[in-house]
Amino acid sequence: MDAAVGGSGAGRSRGLEAALRSGRFVVTAEITPPDSADPAAVLERVGALGDSVDAINVTDGAGARAHMSALACAAILAREGVDPVLQVTARDRNRIALQGDLIGAAALGIRNILCLRGDDPETGDQPEAKPVFDVDSRGLIAMARTLGEGKFPSGRPIDPPPRLFIGAADAPCADDGDWKPDGLIAKIEAGAGFIQTQYCFDLAVLRRYIARLRDHGITGRAFVLVGVGPIVSAHSARWMNANLFGVQVPDGLIARVEAAADQGAEGWRICAEMLEELHQIEGVAGVHIMAPRQQHNVPRMLEDSGILAKRRASA
Repeated sequence: MDAAVGGSGAGRSRGLEAALRSGRFVVTAEITPPDSADPAAVLERVGALGDSVDAINVTDGAGARAHMSALACAAILAREGVDPVLQVTARDRNRIALQGDLIGAAALGIRNILCLRGDDPETGDQPEAKPVFDVDSRGLIAMARTLGEGKFPSGRPIDPPPRLFIGAADAPCADDGDWKPDGLIAKIEAGAGFIQTQYCFDLAVLRRYIARLRDHGITGRAFVLVGVGPIVSAHSARWMNANLFGVQVPDGLIARVEAAADQGAEGWRICAEMLEELHQIEGVAGVHIMAPRQQHNVPRMLEDSGILAKRRASA
């Protein structure tokens, strides 16, 4: 991996970035902040993950629904020695507020930032909320990079600057022969050093996607973490196909889950099989596991896939 990954002012984090730069297969997971003002509720959500993951994403108003502040939740994790990935959306704050939060995150020991557009408020439970979108996700990445270089976009200095490891999101797509990852290249040029993708359930699509990223030099410039997760049921798989942008669960997998006596258990088996395959694909730096309200199953699934044993061997 290119030593310049995450450069342009980005500092070395003690967790995620160091793990990625070491070359070993990295695992991140994800939690949604609780509907609670109790820090213990945050720790309860991550407790089951133990040391099976390198970092934990904290979502920022996922589904356009309010929860405990993502920044506060990430700060609680950092205080407890867990390396958080703070998801920051452009939906709710203008550039002034976003800049303040990014600097504040660094001051609280939060170095990993995943820059996202954010879900539209009309999709949430308070559809009358006004969206901001003062910048888009690429603009947010560039802004974080500028802050890390020691200045505000206005040119005013920051001393010391925030040392951020900046991430971006992408959705694996099928290669139609003419497709170019122009959007992802633009995010990397803006300052992204790691990529976390949307769920991917189709390994054939994923292999073509990663091959195209390799062809364009992306896997040498940024670390790519592929999004995976369990299929809870055949009904859930069909819902994801209809409602989640960039997600396509193949008909064969849906049929396999539907035929199982325990659809949830079969979904976890499929996820473990995918992890084993992803570990072998050149250019895949790791996986990002999204398993809402099922974090307690993640360590066992990693064990079943053989990933934990391989990580121990490379430690």
